[in-house]
Amino acid sequence: MIREHYDTVKQNIGKDTSLCIVSKHRTPEEILSYYEQGERIFGENRAEELIRKAEVLPSDIQWHFIGHLQRNKVRRILPFVSMIQSLDGIALADVIEKEAARAGRIIPVLAEFHLATEDTGKSGLDVKDADALFAHCAKLKHVRIDGIMAMGPHTDNRDRIREVFTQGRELFDTLKKTYDIHILSMGMSDDYTEALACGSNMVRIGTYLFEK
Repeated sequence: MIREHYDTVKQNIGKDTSLCIVSKHRTPEEILSYYEQGERIFGENRAEELIRKAEVLPSDIQWHFIGHLQRNKVRRILPFVSMIQSLDGIALADVIEKEAARAGRIIPVLAEFHLATEDTGKSGLDVKDADALFAHCAKLKHVRIDGIMAMGPHTDNRDRIREVFTQGRELFDTLKKTYDIHILSMGMSDDYTEALACGSNMVRIGTYLFEK
């Protein structure tokens, strides 16, 4: 672990914000260095890598799937994940529902929104599709939407980053008036301080914690 970076992150996020450590491409030993500090939430974006790590690391780790999730991978990851942060459509919700029912589980998910429109090719819902997804999932018995997730734009323009995160916070507040949600997952290594300033209560940080 990089102690000074970890201390900085913990000081910045405070007690009311959850830290999801992005552990993709990291070794079990690197992950354990943060586990031994009390961290339990780790994020992976590839099904095979998540499964491989879950099978050898402590069973109380809460694995979050944070990447684009192919429908044919849902059954494989379901025994290992505590949350799916990348629900991007009704079709995927229905597959998660089917496989969760088969496993006798209720799966917490975050609806992923693509707010940084200049970043083409990224996955995520359009804001206009939010109500349809949330209304559909409200009818499902084994999928529970706990909040939303969004990524900041790939730019050095801090004003634009704050603009996107402000849009995410406004969307979260609007949806919260109708639905029982409580997680706003925004912010990564390069922009998490802006996300915090805009109201994020979960950050996903990897590079900063593992690389000098």
